[in-house]
Amino acid sequence: MRIFILSITYFILFQTYAQDDKAVNWINENAIKIEDADPDTNLTIFNNNIPQKFADAKIFGFGETTHQGKEFFDIKTKFFKYLVENQDVKVFIIEDSYTSEAGINEWISGGKGNAETIANNFSIGFWYCKEVVNLLEWMRSYNFNKPKDEQIKFYGMDIQNVKNINQEIRDLVKNYNIPIPEELLLIADQCVEKKVEYMQSNNWADTQTPKLIEIRSILVDFKKGIKNENSVEFNSAIRALDYLIKHTYYVQNNYSQDRDLKMFENAKWIVENKSKNGKAFIWAHNEHINNKGFGNYSNRNIYNFGRHMKEYFKNDYYSVGFDFGTGTQAGYFSNINEKPSWKKVELNKPFAKTYAETLIDTKDEIYFIDIYKALNGSSSNFFKKKTEQIVAGGGGFNPKNNHLYQKKFSEMYDGLIFVKNITLPTNNLISK
Repeated sequence: MRIFILSITYFILFQTYAQDDKAVNWINENAIKIEDADPDTNLTIFNNNIPQKFADAKIFGFGETTHQGKEFFDIKTKFFKYLVENQDVKVFIIEDSYTSEAGINEWISGGKGNAETIANNFSIGFWYCKEVVNLLEWMRSYNFNKPKDEQIKFYGMDIQNVKNINQEIRDLVKNYNIPIPEELLLIADQCVEKKVEYMQSNNWADTQTPKLIEIRSILVDFKKGIKNENSVEFNSAIRALDYLIKHTYYVQNNYSQDRDLKMFENAKWIVENKSKNGKAFIWAHNEHINNKGFGNYSNRNIYNFGRHMKEYFKNDYYSVGFDFGTGTQAGYFSNINEKPSWKKVELNKPFAKTYAETLIDTKDEIYFIDIYKALNGSSSNFFKKKTEQIVAGGGGFNPKNNHLYQKKFSEMYDGLIFVKNITLPTNNLISK
């Protein structure tokens, strides 16, 4: 009996290794090499071998395995530049809040501000890095001397931060003497100040949203009587209020799928109202942009941002996920003996039984896999097999925690970019 069990085990291992070798050979023959992670060089090989579904798409969601990857940021920047110059994509949407937009759009359009402080507009700290600032500088340079309708525009889709939205509404009310009672404006103040208490039951949205909608109705009615040259100011305030309404919903319904639903609603509105050709580039985490849903945190069928996008926009939405093999990561560590801080973590080899364990054995350092082509190739089973992948979110990577979640690349992405080795972005968050 023991010999029989050993024989079966050996056979299974042999089959697994054979399948992995077959996948490596297929990738070596069919993947599209990305020459380097330099954001300022061209995607020459990709352009000569562009997947048809990518070429036909209009909305491009680019993810990242972790928010702590310089190469992820630089490669996404490289693809954004490519799409601007080759597919006329002029709308950039990021996993950040509405409140980040005004200062950044003013600067990239040639207005006041500087590269040293422009990142202060972000509400998410991971974007406080040289790689993202370099991208904003490129946008500013690209926009120089171009008409407004030909310029790149920057938008946030997240609803976690609504700082100063109440003040924008109050300023509009004061400037135009709009008859909104002070008690309603105080509700807007309270909704901005209200903190999200995760996993705590409340009825905040049920009680406050009707009052915010009342403010919105007054603004919309008042707008009908103003001059066209002032409509932009009103539209901005109404849109800000819409974000506040979504944030208020999130205070009461603060699960991942609730946040992603509201991000989808915001991105959909931006694409349909701010993109003259229906095209956009979306910068977020893998867990948001993928077509399937969140990792196996529970047994629930959870809709994420990308799944909403794929179901609504169909093949116009193209998701690109990232994975990596080795490199430097960062995690937020906290214990009773020292002050909480970000620290470096070295990953010297891929985790066992992950996609990365096989993908790192290929010939190229960085490459793009067309998942549609892969599913019609000789190694389709490799991409259909549920296998683990690293997922590191807001808290970064901590080796004491489980960051491995089972996924099927066949269900998750339209395209996959694999980077053999990653490093940290250029910022001051990480201690030695």
